[in-house]
Amino acid sequence: MKSTNIVWHEGNVTAADRWRRNGHKGAVIWLTGLSGSGKSTLAHGLEKELFQRSFHAYVLDGDNIRHGLNANLGFSPRDREENIRRVAEMARIMADCGVVVLTGFISPYRKDRRRARRIAGGIDFVEVYVDAPLDVCEQRDPKNLYKKARAGEIKDFTGIDAPYETPEAAEITVRTDRATVEESVAFILEKLLPRLKIDRLPIGL
Repeated sequence: MKSTNIVWHEGNVTAADRWRRNGHKGAVIWLTGLSGSGKSTLAHGLEKELFQRSFHAYVLDGDNIRHGLNANLGFSPRDREENIRRVAEMARIMADCGVVVLTGFISPYRKDRRRARRIAGGIDFVEVYVDAPLDVCEQRDPKNLYKKARAGEIKDFTGIDAPYETPEAAEITVRTDRATVEESVAFILEKLLPRLKIDRLPIGL
């Protein structure tokens, strides 16, 4: 049941104030793709590169979130939807604080990714499609998840017995079967850095 009798309280320090202090905007960088496509690897690579450039950056990793905040959620369509909603809410708050938030979630459904974008509101939301063919992801399979899914040990596994809806208009797309990790990180960074400049702040922030 949704809470009632609650009011959103605005603080005396705005997002723009924090961003100016940091020297860059906060943003939500939403990496989506199949398991094994390279989302977490790229997210952590980007975090390191941004940190070395004096950006405030942090990775919200899918597995890590399920150890705590979303420990009560499974992998049914409804739980996946709630998982993404919670992550999007957290990412928005962190970006409002001035952090470049990098998320590494399969987030297989377009409607959930659209919702995450809406939750971000006036904060820059950059969808990054980490594209790798299913057979390549299965060959990588660092956690043996595809093998278990094929054996029926894991149900509702994306790409096997649950769908993945490819992005229709991602801001950035990388093919990790055709480029190295370093090349992919450099390509994303090239597209991302201009968006983080504070010369033109969003209206209302």
